[in-house]
Amino acid sequence: MGCGKRSLTTAAVALVCAVTVLSAPGMAYASPPAPTPTPAPTPPSGTTPKSAADLEEVRAKLEKLYHEAAVATDAYNAAEEKTEKQSTQLVGLAREIVKGQAKLDRLQDRAGAAARAQYRGGGLPPDARLWLSDNPQQYLDGAGRVRQGEHATKGMLAEMTRTQKDLAQYTKDASAQWRRLEANRKAKAAAKKKIKQRIATAEELESQLAAEEKERLAKLEEDAAHAAQTAWLSSGVLAEINGKASPQGRKAVQYATAQIGKMYEWGAEGPKTYDCSGLTSQAWAAAGLGIPRTSQEQWRQLPHVDVRSMRPGDLVIYFGDASHVGMYIGDGAIVHAPRPGRSVTIAGAGSMPILGVVRPDK
Repeated sequence: MGCGKRSLTTAAVALVCAVTVLSAPGMAYASPPAPTPTPAPTPPSGTTPKSAADLEEVRAKLEKLYHEAAVATDAYNAAEEKTEKQSTQLVGLAREIVKGQAKLDRLQDRAGAAARAQYRGGGLPPDARLWLSDNPQQYLDGAGRVRQGEHATKGMLAEMTRTQKDLAQYTKDASAQWRRLEANRKAKAAAKKKIKQRIATAEELESQLAAEEKERLAKLEEDAAHAAQTAWLSSGVLAEINGKASPQGRKAVQYATAQIGKMYEWGAEGPKTYDCSGLTSQAWAAAGLGIPRTSQEQWRQLPHVDVRSMRPGDLVIYFGDASHVGMYIGDGAIVHAPRPGRSVTIAGAGSMPILGVVRPDK
């Protein structure tokens, strides 16, 4: 095998190695119970308790930080999904390169053998060989075989040309795939860095609060969710939502609600922890239907339905950038994985700004 052949095969094998290295339902509710007033706790001595305005500012900052972390998590999950597919495709291309090079080597060996045989049988013009032959019929028979051999040789040379073109295309495709893979690797790294930064900043902000301030902050979050849910219900929308779950939808709801209490973890798809779209995609996988991994792709690819037509098992997409998703379970409620520091839980379907609803099994 020539130097060019060895380098191409070696590169393909190295490519394969490199790629290998890279690569029970809960109770639903229409509206959460109205908040009950609690006595103001006594602040620890020597500290100045934060005012309601101060805590509201903290709540808004935390909401912004965790929203940015959610957007980055979607970007990370999308890059991860693309990386897995591209790695698989790249390994396949590398294998085709190795197979193609082996085929080309065999064809070249056969062509060389045919050329050597033709050389050994040559020397005199065909007419002279006919006159000098002791057995003209034998010569003519041999000439027919030679013509057949020539046709076979032409076919072999054409096959060699096709194989060389295939190899060139495989190499070009592999190079392009490798560049895309590297770009997604960088996108994953950037998203991961942003996620960690936002979560760390949020946790640092929360750590500066006294225990009673954390309780008041949690109460503010509950009040905000309750107000949003109440406003949503006041439109009368729940009276129009009466769709029945499909058999697959019931299975998806059963899976999702069985995860209640498990902690949120960005990029997680279970079975111990989940992020928002990890929960919904795994719930539908358990129901026998694969759906996109991220909330943004779920919104982009799955059939949209009107909010008033939604039924249990449908996915409710939140915020203008589709950065959060929950599963509708009926009676005006969703099950979802909220954010870092929280566990899978039931919430009001209108407790966050609804972008729209999608139906995996439409």
